[in-house]
Amino acid sequence: MTIKFQIDGQTLPAAQAIHSMAFSGKSFDIDGLEVQEVYDLVIAGAGLSGLATAYFYQQRFGRDKKILIIDPLAHFGGHASRNEFNSEARLGYGGSESFQSPKENFSKVVHGLLKELGIELKKFEDNYFDHELYFKKGLSRGTFFDQEHFGQDKLVTGDPTAWVSDDVKPGHLNAKSLEAFFGEFPFSDIDKKELLELFTSLRVNLDRFKSTDEREAYLKKISYTEFLQNEWNLSDQAIGYFNQRPVDFFGLAPSQIPALDAGHYGFPGFQGMKLAHEISGALSEPYVYHFPDGNSSLARLLVRALIPEVSQGGNTEGIIRDEFKLDQLDNSSNNVRIRLGHSVVSVKNNSDNVDVGVIQGITQSLHRIKANHVTLACFNMVIPYILKDLKADQAEALKLNVKVPMVYTSVLLKNWKPWVKLGVHEIYGINTFHSRMKLDYPVSLGGYEHTVDENKPIVAHLVHVPSVPLEKDARAALRKARKTFFALKPEDFQAHIIKDLTRMLGPGGFQESDILEICVNRWSHGYSYSANTLVETEEESTKLMELARQKVGRVTIANSDAAWSAYAHSAIDEAYRAVGEF
Repeated sequence: MTIKFQIDGQTLPAAQAIHSMAFSGKSFDIDGLEVQEVYDLVIAGAGLSGLATAYFYQQRFGRDKKILIIDPLAHFGGHASRNEFNSEARLGYGGSESFQSPKENFSKVVHGLLKELGIELKKFEDNYFDHELYFKKGLSRGTFFDQEHFGQDKLVTGDPTAWVSDDVKPGHLNAKSLEAFFGEFPFSDIDKKELLELFTSLRVNLDRFKSTDEREAYLKKISYTEFLQNEWNLSDQAIGYFNQRPVDFFGLAPSQIPALDAGHYGFPGFQGMKLAHEISGALSEPYVYHFPDGNSSLARLLVRALIPEVSQGGNTEGIIRDEFKLDQLDNSSNNVRIRLGHSVVSVKNNSDNVDVGVIQGITQSLHRIKANHVTLACFNMVIPYILKDLKADQAEALKLNVKVPMVYTSVLLKNWKPWVKLGVHEIYGINTFHSRMKLDYPVSLGGYEHTVDENKPIVAHLVHVPSVPLEKDARAALRKARKTFFALKPEDFQAHIIKDLTRMLGPGGFQESDILEICVNRWSHGYSYSANTLVETEEESTKLMELARQKVGRVTIANSDAAWSAYAHSAIDEAYRAVGEF
């Protein structure tokens, strides 16, 4: 049987215009072109921040304002993309997946927007998310050891350790004791003992430092790998257990993460010392604020609010099943228009307006637009190539936001019996192509029901984040990782998916024929770059971030990149700030 396979995310054709500017020095001159359209606001980027910018602009200046949102992708939402498997009426998420710790992280602006869109966060905790499904089936997390590095393929289940942003309730891990869990590792007895001590011992307290400030200053300047080497004297094999543990959350290898950040996000080894903030708020709230299509539902709600003509409307829960009339996105009779498959390639301030050059992706036809205001809700690193009024220092600051390359893959499976037989709902791969494989979040709402029968189809989520662990500088590592990313062809992705699923789940009876459909969401530029004290001090990072997002004439800068923070709530807050600067 042939597996239905597709590539989504950031495609090379969508990036063609920007790549020609960045790598070939091409420029797009629109001075001699006639103005074809005029708008109150033009927005580059139809991701969450671009859509929120349009929403807040209408709130501030009136619903009658004419807004054009432009994006090179074939879908709106940016990273908040939706995967549809029509053969089994299943949904998946291709990027931005959930709301991160809303009680801790969300501003009044973000909470206010969600309320206006009809999103009630408490319902995710109480109604939408099934906290008992995987627990009652006896499923746990597992760690996979591959033959190439450990002499055998081995899956160890019953992981009792804490994970960043946990969707599993306390007491629902179906976990073994730490000693029993580590005892099954294909490690030497000494390495097993070292890992157990790392998770349980108070031996390392850094009491040679007189204060918490001095202790934290030291931990900011060494990596988590160096911390494990220098303070815990762990062997290379024991340290290797963490090879890919942080890549899904941080986008970086342990050798590129400040030890203090690792401690704040629940990594082991810090329990014997006092830190100013023991555990980040990211661990204090359940990670359950998830639509079946991830944050694509938030994007769809924003589009429906901006362009009511796209759907019949209905309540918030109904957004999951809502049929969108895509021909209404760029309808000239609507006040807000979303133009996909186009790229903003030139932005230039005039005394009382802004010239915008736009290129059509397929025909490469270039045309000129006038706007009263422009917001660049695109990647920071793109802006220096298109904004003509930038000063050199701001351009350099924008280029420093080097984003994380990553792949989110949705796989529609015929059933999930092998997972149940093996007793896992999620697997961490230490050295495999996919660092994480998990069964879909068990969420039901708006007429969409998550499968509860292991004999029925389900969507699995696979994560690949390329890393270059020997490169200590985070930005250099991300640039090098992107090169390996670009070398992968569609058939390479499919081969890795089949290989990892069959080798991890094969003992449970999994076969390649259990795969019905695959959607690879390829993000060459994924997470925003975040402040990293191995590279710059916190003060230096703050200055660079604030310099990068400064208003230039009638042009403001939004997107989560403007906050150096890869979160939906950051994208919304930056949109609000950008509109407030007009």
